[in-house]
Amino acid sequence: MSAIDNKKMTVDEYLVWAEARPERYELINGAPVAMSPERVRHTKIKARAYLALLEAAKRTQGECLVLMDGATVRVAEHLCYEPDALVCCGEPPSDDDIEVQNPVIIIEVLSPTTRHVDTGSKFTGYFSIKSVRHYLIVDAEREVVIHHYRNEDGEIISTIRSDGALSLDPPGLEVKLRAFFEE
Repeated sequence: MSAIDNKKMTVDEYLVWAEARPERYELINGAPVAMSPERVRHTKIKARAYLALLEAAKRTQGECLVLMDGATVRVAEHLCYEPDALVCCGEPPSDDDIEVQNPVIIIEVLSPTTRHVDTGSKFTGYFSIKSVRHYLIVDAEREVVIHHYRNEDGEIISTIRSDGALSLDPPGLEVKLRAFFEE
């Protein structure tokens, strides 16, 4: 897909462009990139992760909104992604917004075509957003969750987990990891 007038598209230009299309895209270095069709396993894991976060948010009665894919996260002037799920807290976006301004938790489910992007450029991109505290990469094949967490000092701490409860604080959510993988 080519950018508008053969120049790099900004995220603002991209959002107008993308809203008029039925397909899903992400903006990479100013150019829209079509998202590949998803395997059933990917879709099931994404839905389970969303539901686990939604249940955790309900238990806290906090001010967090949990969204499944479709919401855009701006990373830079010419870069935005659509994570598989996210949590934002505080002032929620309006129902007509396309973009989520201040995500706290972002989830990506690995697939064969996106593994290198999810663990590479998305990792560094998401953590360039000051509000992001947790980036969860879900590996459906190995049934593990790679939890990247930014602590108060700004350090990124990574753990690989397959069982037990995962504390996502802030914002104070706790999810059972097996909920991501079991029906």
